[in-house]
Amino acid sequence: MRFTLLTSLLGLALGAFAQSSAADAYVASESPIAKAGVLANIGPSGSKSNGAKASDTPGVVIASPSTSNPNYLYTWTRDSSLVFKALIDQFTTGEDTSLRTLIDEFTSAEAILQQVPNPSGTVSTGGLGEPKFNIDETAFTDAWGRPQRDGPALRATAIITYANWLLDNGNTTYVTNTLWPIIKLDLDYVASNWNQSTFDLWEEINSSSFFTTAVQHRALREGATFANRIGQTSVVSGYTTQANNLLCFLQSYWNPTGGYITANTGGGRSGKDANTVLTSIHTFDPAAGCDAVTFQPCSDKALSNLKVYVDAFRSIYSINSGIASNAAVATGRYPEDSYMGGNPWYLTTSAVAEQLYDALIVWNKLGALNVTSTSLPFFQQFSSGVTVGTYSSSSSTFNTLTSAIKTFADGFLAVNAKYTPSNGGLAEQYSRSNGSPISAVDLTWSYAAALTSFAARSGKTYASWGAAGLTLPTTCSGSGGAGTVAVTFNVQATTVFGENIYITGSVPALQNWSPDNALILSAANYPTWSITVNLPASTTIEYKYIRKFNGAVTWESDPNNSITTPASGTFTQNDTWR
Repeated sequence: MRFTLLTSLLGLALGAFAQSSAADAYVASESPIAKAGVLANIGPSGSKSNGAKASDTPGVVIASPSTSNPNYLYTWTRDSSLVFKALIDQFTTGEDTSLRTLIDEFTSAEAILQQVPNPSGTVSTGGLGEPKFNIDETAFTDAWGRPQRDGPALRATAIITYANWLLDNGNTTYVTNTLWPIIKLDLDYVASNWNQSTFDLWEEINSSSFFTTAVQHRALREGATFANRIGQTSVVSGYTTQANNLLCFLQSYWNPTGGYITANTGGGRSGKDANTVLTSIHTFDPAAGCDAVTFQPCSDKALSNLKVYVDAFRSIYSINSGIASNAAVATGRYPEDSYMGGNPWYLTTSAVAEQLYDALIVWNKLGALNVTSTSLPFFQQFSSGVTVGTYSSSSSTFNTLTSAIKTFADGFLAVNAKYTPSNGGLAEQYSRSNGSPISAVDLTWSYAAALTSFAARSGKTYASWGAAGLTLPTTCSGSGGAGTVAVTFNVQATTVFGENIYITGSVPALQNWSPDNALILSAANYPTWSITVNLPASTTIEYKYIRKFNGAVTWESDPNNSITTPASGTFTQNDTWR
């Protein structure tokens, strides 16, 4: 028995060493390739950026040089902003001081793109929600999933990071005259449109999206702080109010029964999605500890979600076959994915590693980790006997858990390493059956995701954005004040993929019978769709549910539903679609 135990421990130690060695080797070999891969896809001097090399389009980021199956030779606001946030972090912390000209070109290119009329509108009528443009900075006018409302928030976050560095170094005039107008357009758009439906970051589901809500919240928080810093105080109250409303809404994505974050309010899928892991790493604030309200990487909800997300891929990809249930595997966008056959992505697998590295950074900084009933299943992967409690860094439990989690994180990099070709090129995906690269070659976001996960592994952190110490406000969007009560509507309704359920009714809070402005319900507990709305107290209100699918609107059958709200408190109405 003793020999068996020793053999088992030795096997674990050798396995950990192998994962760590593979990750070490991958970081060493892939880091310069990934950095070069990012820069090659930025015009005018990027070696693979094709039309973006024109002298009048510097700073434009192409998603990929691929021009067929798929054609990604476009510039997306989201991808460009995430890529430049990584480069700006490198520049502002002194890791690469050669990037300033490129960053200035990026901000200039984005200022141009903001003003380009497009199918989503003009700069003042919704055009900032346009997801992508041609690389010569003209509008892309074909059919697409639009609007996508995460782009302006991500762009504001990237440029604010740069602007704060410029202020620290005395360049106030450029910040105030050149960068602030760009930032303000994006922040105003977020503040005015966050509660409107949006396509998710995969450009497939039109509802509300966890990633979008979270990055919008971050942008308005740091936007309010930044505006105060440069004396633009008139916008601070409005940004703060909407940030509070966003923080309230962010909580609604949590599925306590399943122990995970439901990625989108619509779409009819399970909701298990890399969207949620990407959210934790792109809203990581090293000063916020393991805060669950903002779903920080080491929060109990984010860890529980991570386990559910990773486990969703264990049995569906052939390349994950035979891997232990507590070891790293290749992960993709979401388990129901069918795009290009539905495969693992380099950037999603990197994101899992990055969330774990971020968590380790904070636990080591705090000198303790906390196991709650919510995060217990996550920690039990690494120590079956662990119980709810707080473990200091001097305890054997802390050391056992953090060592195992470091090995687990390294395993995800080792998986990517296994399926990275010998030249280090990172495509968008790799085959679920044999690991060969698939879809767009040299995906800029894949390279950037590698760089940020490597940075997290080395313990690097970047500027705080104000997540520390936030508390949920007592009232949220459209709520509060005398004479209203919170009414929760639950309706049992089965839907097809891409179909969503909405509500509208006889009072302004229910959009006065407008199908165009009807309120979307959450499918977090599908087939129950839910929404909580603040309605006038002591009032008889009529309402109906409607379905929206591919532009078609279907109303419930007559007669109208009716409720009479109470004088105070809350009220729940349970219905079945008819």
